[in-house]
Amino acid sequence: MITLRASTAARLVLGYGLLGTASIVLVSAVFYLGTVGVLDRDIDARIVAQSDRLLAHAAGQAHGALLAEVRRQLDDGIDSDLEIFQLLAADGRPVAGNLGAWPAARLVDGPTLLSTVATRGGRPAPARLYLRPLDGGGVLIVGRDLSEQEAVRAVIWHALLAGAGVSLLLTLAGALLFRRVVERRLGAIRRTAAHIEAGDLSSRIDVSGRDEFALLGRDINRMLDRIELLMDGIRHVSNAIAHDLRTPLGRVRSKLDDALRHQATVPGLTCAAHDAIDDIDDLIRLFERLLQIAEAESGMRSRLFERLDLGHIATDIGEMYEASAEDGGVSLTVDAPEHLYVDGDRNLLASAVASLLDNAIKYAGPGHAIHVRAGLFHGGLASIAVHDNGPGIPQAERAKVRQRFYRLDDSRHLPGNGLGLAIVSATALAHGGELLLEDGAPGLVARILLPLAPPS
Repeated sequence: MITLRASTAARLVLGYGLLGTASIVLVSAVFYLGTVGVLDRDIDARIVAQSDRLLAHAAGQAHGALLAEVRRQLDDGIDSDLEIFQLLAADGRPVAGNLGAWPAARLVDGPTLLSTVATRGGRPAPARLYLRPLDGGGVLIVGRDLSEQEAVRAVIWHALLAGAGVSLLLTLAGALLFRRVVERRLGAIRRTAAHIEAGDLSSRIDVSGRDEFALLGRDINRMLDRIELLMDGIRHVSNAIAHDLRTPLGRVRSKLDDALRHQATVPGLTCAAHDAIDDIDDLIRLFERLLQIAEAESGMRSRLFERLDLGHIATDIGEMYEASAEDGGVSLTVDAPEHLYVDGDRNLLASAVASLLDNAIKYAGPGHAIHVRAGLFHGGLASIAVHDNGPGIPQAERAKVRQRFYRLDDSRHLPGNGLGLAIVSATALAHGGELLLEDGAPGLVARILLPLAPPS
């Protein structure tokens, strides 16, 4: 059980939750400043402009002209519930206005904007005031009651809080849903891994969609297919080794035991020793071929891949087997054009072609013909094919002969151990290709397909 602290999904949920909360706070702050801030600046501009109009109207006239204008503004009935006017004499005595109290301590030499609680009509209220010192002494105070402004501010603030709360809940719900989806997709992978661990190599991840988890599931399924194939091969090899090695080992032991019991002479023991050495050499060659298959399947030699001309390999191996084909009464021809480039291991590919030629010579028999051809195949692949006109392989058996130690009933009397085509198939797979066995009509076409090397 994964703890909450150790869960990557939980950490992602927390991170997205914090990111969502920060985004909500930032958007709310921008919205708040963009609404309430605009209103505040508009009020400041209005009271400053109103103060300028009053002073401009009374400019060049006696002090009584400003007093009359202030009284006219108070009595015109326009915005009288919000407007604030107060005219103070030079000694601070009120001359006219609707303020019951004012911030005398705030009087300064220059014009001053301030927010305060002003008493008007016996009722305190938030207000924005503009204090303007007069040239002849005294102060003109123009302001505005902010009660409605504060109500709008409260409505906006409450709306932002409600919106932030809803957004936060939606963010948390989305994050939890995200966590659930992630854990469900990862849970399918973990359940498949548990089945594989329990020994069920056929278990696979259910894949749907084309997202990152689907791609990961497909990659894991391909890996599991490969592992299952290798494990089946190992089980088959183990069973085959146990079965096929028992006979030669029993034969070696029987010969040595018979020599000790009945031929306890130097010539007899020498002959038995030579026979045992020959049988042991056969076993060593068998294990070397098994190791060759394992090395090809492991991909260890892929770092040794180089740019190769497949036509040269076919020509070289064909020349090497000309004498063997002639001794076996088989006609061998090679058709291999140059400049057919692949990336691969020269020794592995040469060994694979040699195995195909060796099988063709051995199973086709005297009087038959073998043709080695290299060239391009369908789909832009490089091909090297060995075609013989011998008895061939039945369609139902062609998939089986690629397995280790599998031999057709008709060929069990011939020397061999059933590893040749298994080596060729493993080599082709190690190079990103495949081995195809086709009907030669008559005979068999064994074809190695390899990807062409990209242009230099």
